Amino acid sequence: MFKIVEKRKLAENIFEMKIAAERVARAALPGQFVIVRANEGGERIPLTIADYDVEQGTVTIVTQTIGHSTKKICALEVGDSLADFAGPLGRPSEFVHMPLEELKNRKYLFVAGGVGTAPVYPQVKWLHEHGVTADVIIGAKTKGMLIYIDEMSKVGNVHIATDDGSEGYHGMVTGLIKELVEGEGRKYDECVCIGPMIMMKFVCLTTKAWDLQTTVSLNALMVDGTGMCGACRVSVGGKTLFTCVDGPEFDGHKVDFDEAIRRQGMYKNQEREASDKHEHKCNCYGK
Repeated sequence: MFKIVEKRKLAENIFEMKIAAERVARAALPGQFVIVRANEGGERIPLTIADYDVEQGTVTIVTQTIGHSTKKICALEVGDSLADFAGPLGRPSEFVHMPLEELKNRKYLFVAGGVGTAPVYPQVKWLHEHGVTADVIIGAKTKGMLIYIDEMSKVGNVHIATDDGSEGYHGMVTGLIKELVEGEGRKYDECVCIGPMIMMKFVCLTTKAWDLQTTVSLNALMVDGTGMCGACRVSVGGKTLFTCVDGPEFDGHKVDFDEAIRRQGMYKNQEREASDKHEHKCNCYGK
């Protein structure tokens, strides 16, 4: 069992938890993920690591209450335990293997959307700890949905975009990217984008015009997390790869996003049925 040692609400239906998982914390690197189960018999949920502390032996996850299983996770409180917390899994971000001198000469732009801001944070933090300060765009629909602003500002140069203009740039993150690159003349060696699938698609279309290398994380496609279920198949450069074992990060200019978006919606009916059954049980017990 893996105890929850801290919990806080980041935004509506979005919660951060620190989990006591010493072995995972020692081995974790930016870009990797864990498999979480709320209880015995529960669904396996892949969650990208949002932070890790080797000294404290903790790993941080951020979960949004989208379906039945994520609601069960978010309902747990400090002192409760998760049944499973397996990891780290997946391939770490490529920059962690670069020679330090080469890394220090590179300019990075990170684009984070919604809950995708959480897995961007350990990457920006790791770069900062190794002498590289990146530009970071954090986007959300509205001010109240922005997360990790304070944390990210300590390790990177933060730029904010909201769809409704309630904070920072008024518009999509793609517009702010154009403002930085074309308006301010900023030069980057790589863009790393993590967020909703549709956002990553249009960020890649934007950066492709400048031939700017763009890395995306397709963690939202994963189900089993081990490559056995095949649900996270994705076409990258015409090849079929598995997000959980070959990724979760890929060359965004080679990803077939239309296929990935279709695949992401495959299990909506099953999720709806699971939620309906849970609600029915709760109503019955309440009578």
